[in-house]
This record gives sequence, C-alpha cells and structure tokens, in this order.
Amino acid sequence: MRLTSKSFANNKKIPAEFAFCAPDPRSHATLSKNVNPHLQWQDVPVNAKSLTLICHDPDVPSKPDDVNKEGRTISAQLPRVNFFHWLLVDLPATTLQIRPGEFASGVKPRGKPGPESLHGTRQGLNDYTTWFASDKDMAGNYFGYDGPCPPWNDTIPHHYIFTVYALDIARCPVAGAFKGPEVLEAIKGHIIAQAAHTGLYTLNPNLKI
Repeated sequence: MRLTSKSFANNKKIPAEFAFCAPDPRSHATLSKNVNPHLQWQDVPVNAKSLTLICHDPDVPSKPDDVNKEGRTISAQLPRVNFFHWLLVDLPATTLQIRPGEFASGVKPRGKPGPESLHGTRQGLNDYTTWFASDKDMAGNYFGYDGPCPPWNDTIPHHYIFTVYALDIARCPVAGAFKGPEVLEAIKGHIIAQAAHTGLYTLNPNLKI
C-alpha cells in the first residue's frame, strides 16, 4: 500500500489550517481551522474487508511540568509518549481517499459527537478528551479528528503519523467510546497491509521545519 496527501508532503510541515492551534506572536498559540487533511491510498489488497485510520503524535512530553510555561523549555531528552489525534474504523475497503474537511472542520469546545460517523464508519476518542478533562470550558468527549497543538515551548518539532491499515475483517472489534490502545490491540492479527504518511508541526517560533 501507499499513502499520500495533497495537504502536505511526507515528512514536511503541516499547514496551520489542519491544526488545532496556530502560532500567535502575542499569545504563543491561537485556535486554528482544525480541518482534517486530504489523504489517499493505493494498492489496497483485494482481500481487504475494511480500513482503519490512526493518526498519532509520538513526541508528546511524558511529564507536563514545563508544558507551555513562560521562561521554561521542554528538553529534547525528555522521554516522549503517544498522543492519538484520530481513530477512524470500519472504513469501506473500496474507499480511495478522504477529502479535506470531510470528517472535521473547526474546533468544537467539549468535543465532536461520536462514535457513529460518515459512510458507516465509527470514530474513537482522541486524547484531547484526557487533556481537557479538568478544563471547565473545554472538558468533554473528543471524537474524531483534532489536529496538532504541541507545546509552544517544546524544543523539538512533533511528528504526526497517519497510518492506514487494511484489515481482513469488515468491522473493527471495538465498542463504545474506544481509544487508541484499544484499536491497536483489536486489529492485531487482522492487518494484511498498511501505509503511513508523516507531517511535522511546531508552535515554537525558534524552530524551523
């Protein structure tokens, strides 16, 4: 399989319109258009019965102590963890692409609804659900795609890895408000092909991509 995007080239910068936050010279970051990017794939195996799409950021700081704190920076040596931005399952195997904004456009405080979505698909909870859990204005269930918003004081650019999995089953064996680790565990043993496309993003004006 091969996965590409008209929204950004592989291992190149993601435009701000596809992000949750955009750089702001006064406040470091401001809410952005949060549009899901264009994605298209080729060479899906003929025996595939469904597709699963996952977007995750493996560069999230493992400790929040210095995140977005004035006068501090996040060390590049700090251990990093995964942050899931999009979980889309039960996509028909005949699907060839996802259009920009087809599944997400705009920031929705308290999250977008789910899990049921377009074309018979289901979308899981992304990790903004946990991130905003203690914020009285933003707390809620964040289903579907919500784009990049890395710490503005991080010293490394973040990588956003979009992976499409071709499965030998028509329905992903997850239920309810599922999350990233559940999907990864559920599709083990059912993946017959996969492809990835990576974008870079930063809110740190001192970093150049």
